[in-house]
Amino acid sequence: MKNILVPIGTSPDASETLQYAVDFATDFGAAVYVMEVFNVTSKAGTLANVSEIVAESGKERLKGVIAQIDAKQIDIKIASYNGELVDGLKEIDKELGIDLIILAPRSNDIQEEVYLGYTSGKIVKQTNIPTLVVPKGTPYKVFDNVLVAFKSGILKRKRILNPLITISGKHRSNVNLLLVKTPGYSDDDLKINTALMDISSQLTITENASTYLGVLEHFQSKHPDLLCVFRRKRGFFKKLWEKSTILKSEFSVRIPVLILSTKKD
Repeated sequence: MKNILVPIGTSPDASETLQYAVDFATDFGAAVYVMEVFNVTSKAGTLANVSEIVAESGKERLKGVIAQIDAKQIDIKIASYNGELVDGLKEIDKELGIDLIILAPRSNDIQEEVYLGYTSGKIVKQTNIPTLVVPKGTPYKVFDNVLVAFKSGILKRKRILNPLITISGKHRSNVNLLLVKTPGYSDDDLKINTALMDISSQLTITENASTYLGVLEHFQSKHPDLLCVFRRKRGFFKKLWEKSTILKSEFSVRIPVLILSTKKD
C-alpha cells in the first residue's frame, strides 16, 4: 500500500479524518495526498486566471487543515483538480496510483440521520478505488477482528482483495467470513474464492433476506473492528448503491467499513 488519498470537504471535522489517515499511513509506510476539487469555468470577460486563484485558495485552506494535525513523519501532498469530483478522483488515480481512499461517512451534510452524505456517497459508489469509511472521532487502532460479508464468493480477480490482505497481514487480524444466502442465490454463489479462504479463520453461512440483515444478525457475536464488503451489482447494499445518500435508518455502523470493488477498471 503506497498511496492514500483523503478527499477534504468543508466539514469542520476534516482534520480528524486526515489524522486517522496519517496514523494509518505511518503504520503501513504509505504516502498521503489530500484532495481539493473545484469547478471553475472561465467565461468571456472574466479573469483569465480565475481557476488559478480558486486553486490557490483551496490549497491554502488545505494547508490550514494539515496544520491542525500531527503529521508525524508523513509528507502530506496536495492534489487539486478543476472539474467534477469523480473525474478528478479517476484522473488523480491514473496519475498517482491510489491504493486506498480514506473518508468520513458524511462530508458537508450536517443531517444527523445521514450515514453517507451526497459527496462521500458519490465517491463510494462511482469509483473503483478501494475505500475505507471511518466514522467521526474514530482513533486509528489495530483491526483484531475483521468481518467480511458477502452474498457470493465469486471474485474474478484476486487483486480485488489486496487491501484486505495487506491490512489483515499487517495487523494479524482474525478474519471471519459471512456468506449470506439471500433469496435467488445460486450454487455458484456458494463457491468461495480460494484467496479469500486463505486469509480467513472462520466461515459462517446464514440465510437472510439481504446481506445487511445477515450482518446485523451476526455483528455482535463476531465483535468486528472492521467490516469489509464488496461494491458490485449483486453485492452488499444492492439497493443502497442506487443513490448517493444513505440514511442511518438504512445502514449504519460505528466501526470503519472497507469497501472493495469488483467492477472492471
